[in-house]
Amino acid sequence: MALDQATLKFLAGMAEAGGPAAKPLWELSPAEARIASGGLKELYGPGPEVRSSTDHVLTGHDGGTFRVRVLLPTEEPTAVVLYLHGGGWVLEDLDGYDTLGRQLAQKSGAAVVLAEYRKAPEHPFPVPVEDAWTALEWTAAHATKLAGGTAPLFVAGDSAGGTLAAVVARRARDADGPELAGQILVYPATDADLGRPSYSEPENQTFLTTEFMQWFWDHYLPDPAKRSAPDASPLRAESLAGLPPALVITGEHDVLRDEGEAYAERLRAEHVAVEHHRWAGQMHAFFSLVNVLPASAEALELVAGKIRDGSFAPN
Repeated sequence: MALDQATLKFLAGMAEAGGPAAKPLWELSPAEARIASGGLKELYGPGPEVRSSTDHVLTGHDGGTFRVRVLLPTEEPTAVVLYLHGGGWVLEDLDGYDTLGRQLAQKSGAAVVLAEYRKAPEHPFPVPVEDAWTALEWTAAHATKLAGGTAPLFVAGDSAGGTLAAVVARRARDADGPELAGQILVYPATDADLGRPSYSEPENQTFLTTEFMQWFWDHYLPDPAKRSAPDASPLRAESLAGLPPALVITGEHDVLRDEGEAYAERLRAEHVAVEHHRWAGQMHAFFSLVNVLPASAEALELVAGKIRDGSFAPN
């Protein structure tokens, strides 16, 4: 199946806006790429009203600081979700994911904690991992205040944030907590292997190309010999048994498709309840393109529904 019409129209508009002289993002410096990609925020709109939006500053493992934003949809949220944003461990911030976070809070009824972990190359691996873990511990410690003592706790993320979500879910298992009701992984990067077939399919070279993914890895973890560490490539972990139930979403035309689906298959093989959905006609980043691509709204409804009912049905 080819990319859907909404995606083709979006890509054509991006190409026209950039002009013929525009360089691809992977030929820019991180600072330049952040500026060039920042305009997408204007497309999302402000997001729905929530009962409250509060920023907090957390201290990381090394004494550095980063922000989290707590979005409360009602006086009595029914769950708590730590959401780790995408952006290849280099791009994006709280403001870029505020609309998505508000929609997720409103649709799921959950308190949503958006974490703005520090990013490479200024803060390379393992800083984003450690910040994600600090954010999970903080969210768990404040869960009762946010949503009551019996509210389930989920960790979620897309792309690089999906990688971090998978890593901290495994760390929570190994550390005997925090207890997670589920992990939601949207087209996660799970293995630093760019030789999988999905990386070479021409129709997948859209929002995230093979060259762009190489650029992200080179900034996040410059030493290729260290990329096989499970905290960088969660598919390489010795065991995935005993992890919380997982919802895994992949895009049909995404270079990360194969490694995301390999992770879902391995979870299933190690007796973890897994629900996997491959979204037809979709490229990488479709989930975060809120109010832009119809498939984003469809996938967000699925994620919100799973948080509401707490059930990831094996499929």
